[in-house]
Amino acid sequence: MKNSEIAAAFDLIGDILEFQGANPFRVRAYRNAARTIGDLSEAVTKIVADPQRKLTDIEGIGGDLANKIQTLVASGSLPMLDELQAQVPQSVLALLRIPGMGPKKAAALHHELGIQSLDDLKAACESHRVKQLKGFGEKTETAILAGLEFASSPEIARMYWAEAEGFAQAIVEHFTACQAIDRLELAGSYRRGRETIGDLDILVESHDAKAAMDHFTKFKGIDAVLGRGETKMSVRLHNHLQIDLRIVPAESFGAALIYFTGSKQHNIVLRSMAKDRELKINEYGVFRSGPAKEKHKGANENEETYVAGRTEKDVYATLDLPWIPPELREARWEFEWASEGKLPKLIELDDIQGDLHLHTIETDGQATLEEMVAAARSRDLKYIAVTDHSKRVTMANGLNADRLLRQWEQIDKLNEKLRGFQVLKGVEVDILEKGPLDIDDDCLSHADWVVASVHYGQNQPRAQITKRIVDALANPHVSAIAHPTGRLINRRKAYEVDLEAVYDAAKKHHKFLELNSNPARLDLDDVACAACRLRGIPIVINTDAHSTTGLAAMRYGILQARRGGLTKRDVANARPWKELRKLLGRR
Repeated sequence: MKNSEIAAAFDLIGDILEFQGANPFRVRAYRNAARTIGDLSEAVTKIVADPQRKLTDIEGIGGDLANKIQTLVASGSLPMLDELQAQVPQSVLALLRIPGMGPKKAAALHHELGIQSLDDLKAACESHRVKQLKGFGEKTETAILAGLEFASSPEIARMYWAEAEGFAQAIVEHFTACQAIDRLELAGSYRRGRETIGDLDILVESHDAKAAMDHFTKFKGIDAVLGRGETKMSVRLHNHLQIDLRIVPAESFGAALIYFTGSKQHNIVLRSMAKDRELKINEYGVFRSGPAKEKHKGANENEETYVAGRTEKDVYATLDLPWIPPELREARWEFEWASEGKLPKLIELDDIQGDLHLHTIETDGQATLEEMVAAARSRDLKYIAVTDHSKRVTMANGLNADRLLRQWEQIDKLNEKLRGFQVLKGVEVDILEKGPLDIDDDCLSHADWVVASVHYGQNQPRAQITKRIVDALANPHVSAIAHPTGRLINRRKAYEVDLEAVYDAAKKHHKFLELNSNPARLDLDDVACAACRLRGIPIVINTDAHSTTGLAAMRYGILQARRGGLTKRDVANARPWKELRKLLGRR
């Protein structure tokens, strides 16, 4: 099992237990275990397979949880979870997809109104039965109705790119043992780095298609073979992820890789450009009308000459274009850049010099200051900003001014010992519902780095929530806005905020906007990242890490930034700290 699958199982246990009104400490144990396993950069299966290691050596994993992990790894299922799922209909758990709908509210709707599905809930809201429940009211009923469309969207069924990465890597590793494979590439929305993916597309060049497909059937986790032909095979995994394998001849591999990578809009533009040059592009190659020297698959009944198709570079070259990075293939600006010779050198993971948003055990983190520093240094970072939560976030044991100043004294002492690395005195300060920050300016004036966040009042009207963020950007001590739209992919829509006004304020006050690398956030999205690039607003790509392994999430933010066309120059923390300070107008 993948770490993400184990984490998802523990999260589901937490949801059902909370739905059933179980002890909060028990619920929290499973929630914390899910986060711990999800953040691990090392495969849990590798730890289980090593007789010299113990799962209980992982911080936060006790004997009971370790036994459950071993059961999941060994059998792929967990009797406790099976029993819990039998007690609560799956259609009822679908209520949890509604933004703001926690297990307790879902349980109230189920027990008091007999709600069994999203359709039941919609009917109950439209008949105004929901607002009559204690703790709900008219506003909640209206919000639920608004969230039902989101919860019913097909996009919800899509998997996080970060989760799909585990399966993609496992597939690649599986095929390394197959002697019949000459080349293998992943395609589709996964290759383009979309935030979520619906399925996985794999292209292979093989001298023995039957052997390649036979080997594919041995991949662990296959629930069913959906179809198998001479050049294509589709399977469904136990988690419902569909994987399509296509056998492609060498002379068509580049053309097929472009075609199946997409996007659809990108390919439409390519076909149009080809038509203007009296060419035809499809998954088999590039063809020109005229007498053909030999018959080629993909050519029509009228004789056509094969022009190119072995590599993507060859295909693009027939249209006088350079190779275009997959992350840019959305028919937005890539063709203009390519035709003008202005394709950017996109940001890369190695360009990042510091992480400016992370947490320690002082609030809701799982590692000490020293442990986070060691982990950052192991990743060749040059600086980090410790940004524990401020006091408004009581559930995370947020810091008041006194505790914050004491933490900064500890950081000063640590910096005296460090060489070639710097820890910045920071905080993730809350923008209160009525506007001001929850830490006073006198305290914030001692900080090196302040990120301001909206955690409460996310359902406020557009004008109000926008004003809160714009006012925070005007505060001389605030450096950046963290996760600026508050969205959680597949779980919560972005709050109503006028991003144009936020862009204007960031530009005016020389402040930054964050691209949060947490795969559930990836906030800002790629379009907003591009908007910042066009306006000259520096982006900071941060992990929001709550553990040492959470620092690995930086690569997801990098992928998102590449989709937005960001270069090293567009990303503030691709600079040394001294240069970044100058961008903030500080010396």
